[in-house]
Amino acid sequence: MIKIVRGEPTPEELAAIVTVIAAKAAGGGAVEASAPPSEWNAPARLVRTPLRPGPGAWQASGWAR
Repeated sequence: MIKIVRGEPTPEELAAIVTVIAAKAAGGGAVEASAPPSEWNAPARLVRTPLRPGPGAWQASGWAR
């Protein structure tokens, strides 16, 4: 049973709220547990580590031959 305590809703508004309540009662409101989001596209991956110039920096970068 739905009781309107304030205002005068239109028939369309009543139909909308009844539809939402019926869907929730039918089990449409169950939330499934999902896996945590993937980190491959995280914005932090786009941030470059700071460059540290100095003796041996070229070899430390991994580009040494």
